[in-house]
Amino acid sequence: MKRLSLTARLSLMFMLAVTGVLAAAGYFFSQLSEHHFDELDRHTLHEKLEASRRLLGELDDLQNFERVRPQLQALLGGHSEMRGFIFDERGAQLFPQPGVDEAEPPLLDLIGREAGELTLDGRVWRGEAGHVEIGAQRLTLLILLDVTAHKAFFHTFSGWLWAALVLCALLSGLLGWLLVRSGLRPLREVTQVAASVSAKSLRERIPDESTPAELQQLVQAFNAMLARLEDAFVRLSNFSADIAHELRTPLSNLMTHTEVALTRARTLDQYQDNLHSNLEELQRMSRMIDDMLFLAKADNGLIVPDAKPVALEALCAQLLDYYQLSADERGVRFELSGAGTIQGDLLMLRRALSNLLSNALRYTPDGERIRVAIVRGAGQVTLEVSNPGATIAPEHLERLFDRFYRVDPARREGCPSNAGLGLAITRSIVQAHQGRIHCSSAQGWTSFRLEFPG
Repeated sequence: MKRLSLTARLSLMFMLAVTGVLAAAGYFFSQLSEHHFDELDRHTLHEKLEASRRLLGELDDLQNFERVRPQLQALLGGHSEMRGFIFDERGAQLFPQPGVDEAEPPLLDLIGREAGELTLDGRVWRGEAGHVEIGAQRLTLLILLDVTAHKAFFHTFSGWLWAALVLCALLSGLLGWLLVRSGLRPLREVTQVAASVSAKSLRERIPDESTPAELQQLVQAFNAMLARLEDAFVRLSNFSADIAHELRTPLSNLMTHTEVALTRARTLDQYQDNLHSNLEELQRMSRMIDDMLFLAKADNGLIVPDAKPVALEALCAQLLDYYQLSADERGVRFELSGAGTIQGDLLMLRRALSNLLSNALRYTPDGERIRVAIVRGAGQVTLEVSNPGATIAPEHLERLFDRFYRVDPARREGCPSNAGLGLAITRSIVQAHQGRIHCSSAQGWTSFRLEFPG
């Protein structure tokens, strides 16, 4: 079953709401009008009945009834829309036609109820009955008021009311459809932009200047989503281009070595040298692929480090011993201070710190020193690796952790063993440990600061 559109549903709800309000207002107005006319009729009947009682109350004996007949005729018989009846205790009619032995059945029924409506001669009458004592006899008074015109009016009024209600319902449905369609125009714009979004048109944005307040958050969230998609797509495109660029060099080397080896027959030692060279390129490609797989797992939250106590000062001391031989060749000194223990994965943390120390050793001038400081603070442990060297411009600091990013574009090839993934891997490891990493560079010193929950 096909569902109604949002425009149709809102229009229908608007129509039902308007129809309900109009129906309730019409019903109460009709009831109020009818109640008003009923009150007027009852007031008129009551006045005539009381006037008749006062007139008959002046008599001491029923024998004198003919004396007040002209006055009763003037009071009750002078109006075409009103009729009056007077009966004695036996039910004989005294007014307006004396000598009638018994009242008509409808009149008797109304007298028994003292008030109500009846139909006589094809017309609708409202009546009210009362009693008056004359001497030892009790007379019954019945006053009738013609309400046929009132009934006809309310019948016609009800017909017009329902016809107007149906017409208003249709008009409100049409008006609601127009208003809803106009109000949902920003949603259609969102739909059009979403339908036009592709890999080549991620720059499209929905203008929110004329957007209603209720939809501004939706439009802003949608534009922010497009911005994130554009940024992710640009990063993915650059990443793909960088992968191709980084893999091209070892593949070219492999092809060149193989082509050279096949140009003519060579000795066993020459073939072995060529195979060893190819093996180095294959190992480089293997490391690059492993690093990219690690980053892909980190992006998808698939890296779950072990939660074991790791003494950072002991881990740093082991790594400094490992790099000490390379540092001694260039006269570089290591300085380690502080201590702290965190919950983490020893192998992952070793890999992250190894990347930082190798970068620091690579860019530190000969004869300088590299500082490693561990500080335990309130609720966190901080590890900072600082080395002297060229100051990095502020616009490059955040991008240092991007994959394959290098500050100097002219050095894209880099070191054969360095693919530009070390800092990206370090950031992924730190984030997997619920930590943060950032870089600062000023006055010839560059520092990488790692903050772990303590």
